[in-house]
Amino acid sequence: MKVFQNKKKMRAYREFLYILPFIILIAIFAYYPLYGWTYAFFDYRPPKPMTMDDFVGFKWIKSLVENPVKTKMILNVIKNTFAMSGLTILFSWLPMIFAVFLNEIKCVPFRKVVQTVTTIPNFISWVLVYSIAYNIFNSTGMVNHLLTSMGLIAKPILFLQASEHVWITQWLWLTWKNLGWAAIMYIAAISSIDEELFEAARVDGARRMQMIRFITIPSILPTYFVLLMLSIASFLSNGMEQYYVFQNAFNKESIQVLDLYVFNLAMGSGSYSVSTALSMLKSLISVVLLCIANGISKLVRGESFL
Repeated sequence: MKVFQNKKKMRAYREFLYILPFIILIAIFAYYPLYGWTYAFFDYRPPKPMTMDDFVGFKWIKSLVENPVKTKMILNVIKNTFAMSGLTILFSWLPMIFAVFLNEIKCVPFRKVVQTVTTIPNFISWVLVYSIAYNIFNSTGMVNHLLTSMGLIAKPILFLQASEHVWITQWLWLTWKNLGWAAIMYIAAISSIDEELFEAARVDGARRMQMIRFITIPSILPTYFVLLMLSIASFLSNGMEQYYVFQNAFNKESIQVLDLYVFNLAMGSGSYSVSTALSMLKSLISVVLLCIANGISKLVRGESFL
């Protein structure tokens, strides 16, 4: 009995050593940076070192709601963030449907080509994506050149400078970049479906669309709901790289999301303390959203994902 217990302890010890490097990486890159939250409570001005003489308490956090100009700007930024994240969540079912129909392609070489072509954009940086957009949609780009040569327009259309439809255009670029990559999770879930279910459906005379409706989609819905809840939890964290490269003086008011606003505050105006306070509040709200999403998952699905 003791020998069995010793072997069990040694096995648990080895398994812990397997994951120890990853725990260290998470501690260094995810938890150690939280030390930077202290900047929110000091009047920090680089390169001067931070001392207790610069301690101001909750001054910068209060300024986020007490200053009317700053409050108006933050509300506009939150509106943009909600719009961008809302569109992403509203159409979060697209990768699932794409994976379902991709799985229905019976020609394996063609299916692999489609999957590869739609996955490659995920590995292209947003700088290169903007370069593509600039060459296609700028005032002297391909689209304007074609429309002008065909006599459809008299002067170039400023696609990249327009702010009226910037939410839609940014969602389209994000979908183009991430659709194939996001579908990989659903393709893996489809491959794990018991083949006997499809065989039984074929024996009963079910057509392909019926098998998709009553077997494939219900089988991958749990995966969809888990990813949806995680997206809701990270509602305020929709990144900044995409919006940073696409922003300009004409669309800045409509494209500036919370992460980009924090970056512009710190790097543009040097308001490190204010940007840290705003980023800290965003992180706390994200944790609350994560707990709410987990509670919804437990209520709807009967199980949580935490």
